[in-house]
Amino acid sequence: MTETTISSIEPSIVLPLFGAKDQHLKRLRERFDVNIILRNGLVRISGDNDQNVTLATAAIERLSDIVRRQGNLTPDLFDETMAEVAGDPLPFRKAEGIDIIQSGREIKPKTAGQAAYIEAIRKHDLVFAIGPAGTGKTYLAVAMAVEALKHQLVRKIVLVRPAVEAGESLGFLPGDMQAKINPYLRPLLDAIHEMIGYDQVQRLILQDVIEVAPLAYMRGRTLNQAFIILDEAQNTTVSQMKMFLTRMGFDSKIVVSGDPTQTDLPRQTQSGLNDALRRLKNIRGVKTVRLGQGDIVRNRLVQQIVEAYEYRPHRVVSAEADDEQALDDDHPGPHGEEN
Repeated sequence: MTETTISSIEPSIVLPLFGAKDQHLKRLRERFDVNIILRNGLVRISGDNDQNVTLATAAIERLSDIVRRQGNLTPDLFDETMAEVAGDPLPFRKAEGIDIIQSGREIKPKTAGQAAYIEAIRKHDLVFAIGPAGTGKTYLAVAMAVEALKHQLVRKIVLVRPAVEAGESLGFLPGDMQAKINPYLRPLLDAIHEMIGYDQVQRLILQDVIEVAPLAYMRGRTLNQAFIILDEAQNTTVSQMKMFLTRMGFDSKIVVSGDPTQTDLPRQTQSGLNDALRRLKNIRGVKTVRLGQGDIVRNRLVQQIVEAYEYRPHRVVSAEADDEQALDDDHPGPHGEEN
């Protein structure tokens, strides 16, 4: 007979951990053929098979961590965790919808890639979302942040974007610094306004529950119990990405989204996004989700535009030559042949 003990099982997690009417507890006992007893905050696992006792102990510890982090334990997540611990094939399941603050409204993934993205955010503390425009990288991340705030899993939402000059100079834009950076932050504000409502967003901003800021404002800070989103991450440098990722504090979650094919960095400057994907790929707790053209859910023309730019051969020429080539394409040669 082998026996192990797990201590520090808080009373607040017992019900979600073992389920209503001990349904999860019964399944643990049956699956691993062990006896499980909870008494005075201690869980004792015993059985005749050493490996089964070890697996049951690992399953309870992992399930406990999930409950502490998320506050609940869905049947699907219970099944998936059991399968992972036991080495069984993972059950197929769709991602649940995202419960946002507006009463009765739920956002659901529209593609398999989006479903995988949502599940990655639920299960990992640092998620990289890579994909073209229209795949929901930013929108779904903001929705997940709103859900986490609603269920009090975090105390603050921080939305961040690098203020990279894409053909314009900040110095020539009118207004103070806040007015100058607002155009860069507008996509993030648009998404959260749609989910919560303008008036409530303004109240939460004034209360410092929601913060929308350029990347440069993150230096020197540590963000605890926060859901932090970095949008347009392909426009960060290596040092900026390192600075941003090290802002993560206790009980925080970071989602980094970007499209490496759309960088606005100066020529010869390495993207911090590509560098981070390479450096962090083998770290436990870090997940990369790659969304593709099949995950584009905007106007159907967006997908065709992405395809045209992704697959059409092109060459870099001067602006004048480019204009001349466009005119040539519109006007065939004198005999009706293309030049």
